[in-house]
Amino acid sequence: MPLRPVLLRILFAGLAALIGLVFALPLLWFVLAPFNARAELGLAVPDPFTLGNFAKAFENGFAMRALLNSLIQSVGGVALVTAAATLAAYAMSRAPVPGKGAITYLLLLFSSVVSGSAAMVPIFLIVSTIGLVDTHIAVILVFAGGLLPTAMFILRDFIDGLPRTYEESALVAGASPLRAFFDVALPVIRPGVVVVAVWAFVQIWGSFLIPFVLLRSESRMPAALAIYSYYSEAGTPVVTLLSAYAVVYSAPVVALYLFVSWKFGFRFFGGIKS
Repeated sequence: MPLRPVLLRILFAGLAALIGLVFALPLLWFVLAPFNARAELGLAVPDPFTLGNFAKAFENGFAMRALLNSLIQSVGGVALVTAAATLAAYAMSRAPVPGKGAITYLLLLFSSVVSGSAAMVPIFLIVSTIGLVDTHIAVILVFAGGLLPTAMFILRDFIDGLPRTYEESALVAGASPLRAFFDVALPVIRPGVVVVAVWAFVQIWGSFLIPFVLLRSESRMPAALAIYSYYSEAGTPVVTLLSAYAVVYSAPVVALYLFVSWKFGFRFFGGIKS
């Protein structure tokens, strides 16, 4: 075997290992720090090993209530996004809408460009006008509106891969269009719906800006904002408590990933190609 390909493989493997190490070090600290009794930024093995950091973190009622608020906002946003995106993507895929491809791409473009801080002022004015400032509903609606175009774009690919003959056969057998959708199309595109649900949950769970702008009461703040309660008055983080709360904050996302991986194995595909 020529020497050059072997050297290139070794070089590539070494570079990949170096990059992996760079990404793994913060994760390693993330795993070790919550069980360390001392506030250290190094990667030392916890000595002594303790669960006291979690107990102290749980004493922060504001931060614990914020986890429930994050769950309410995330579940509400996911339910609205997946339901609306599924129906809208199905209509865009099946209905003879002139220029539906251009419409989908325009929605995706505007949702990507007009977002974040650039859209916060008009969004806040709209929410304030309809009297929804400082409510979970406002946060859920804003998240749903921002994520919906991308969710439609993802799901339309799954639905386009589903042969129309499936629904046509159901219609010939006497099923209504609604029954054909729920009993024939929806079970096949379910992996795509799960993709959108997981993606939307992660986006909402980790968001900071929208709740920060729209919410005023501490009782409605999500965990992304409450995590700053583990900073001192001088603005420095209390590493032991912050790392423990970060593990708790990350647990729902990890649990969702493990559940979906167990249920579907992440064998997602774009429908059934005809």
